[in-house]
Amino acid sequence: MPGGGKLTIETANKWLDNRAGRERDLPPGQYISVCVTDTGTGIPKDIADRIFDPFFTTKPIGQGTGLGLSMIHGFVRQSGGQIRVYSEPGQGTTMCLYLPRYTGEITADAEAVDTTIAEMGAGETVLVIDDEPTVRMLIVEVLEEAGYVALEAEDGPWGLKILQTDVRIDLLITDVGLPGGLNGRQVADAARLSRPDLKVLFVTGFAENAAVGNGHLEAGMEVITKPFVMTELANKVTDMIENRHRGA
Repeated sequence: MPGGGKLTIETANKWLDNRAGRERDLPPGQYISVCVTDTGTGIPKDIADRIFDPFFTTKPIGQGTGLGLSMIHGFVRQSGGQIRVYSEPGQGTTMCLYLPRYTGEITADAEAVDTTIAEMGAGETVLVIDDEPTVRMLIVEVLEEAGYVALEAEDGPWGLKILQTDVRIDLLITDVGLPGGLNGRQVADAARLSRPDLKVLFVTGFAENAAVGNGHLEAGMEVITKPFVMTELANKVTDMIENRHRGA
């Protein structure tokens, strides 16, 4: 809403019968709905079918990743739900999220996970690209604790500059949504022009198919989705580097 406006958030319990379920592409049953309505500019009809496409954005380069709605869509679909969008150009937009209502019993918390990081590396070098300093710092700490050498970059162009040097890099860990005009997938693809065997681990908060856009994961590329425990990250890094040494 560039000129300001009204934002309304509504929640409700919904019981969808067969007809209502078909209209929302959902099986009948009980759902929780979360609807957000604004009085903004609305969504032009010529792009309405693309708003959930990964990396699609109408913002200028460097001002948006085009991943926000894609992340929400991936989360909702993975949860067995659906999103419905109602928009009128010049009047506003309503987005409704439908999530299956949980009707079971609340179980006791799972046992605590062992978060001890074992030293598994042998001095291999890992480049970490993430624009969030706290996340980047945590990943670097885990890598160093596990016996790896960690290099850092805060955006895509900076990371690509490092990758285009002759410094040893055994693995690239990159967030998918990065500022600076290059997302994580674009950085990886560009880096592989000079480093065709580069192993790449994408760190992202949404489904794998969203992380790679309309393409696919090539050999030597993997995804780890947030949230994850640091031991999971360390194990994934070790597996990928060991596979590299074996020529996998």
